[in-house]
Amino acid sequence: MHFDDQLQRYFGTTEIDSLPPSAVEAGIERMRVDLGLEQDRGRRFALWSLLFLLGDAPDLDVAFKEAADRDAARNFMELTEKG
Repeated sequence: MHFDDQLQRYFGTTEIDSLPPSAVEAGIERMRVDLGLEQDRGRRFALWSLLFLLGDAPDLDVAFKEAADRDAARNFMELTEKG
């Protein structure tokens, strides 16, 4: 899953800064629905990561069944804080 592809899929553009808040909220809602339906661990992580960057990711224990996935998400969170 490429970052720009995901932005295009959920927001219709790679320039989400130019979107009205209602369009951003609608894209985030679609992402959250897809996260809930996604079975592939890698795709779930990618969706969760983008939601995290947008400030709307669900809690780790809700998003990930596997402890390894929760640990990877914590590492991702730490890396983004250092950036």
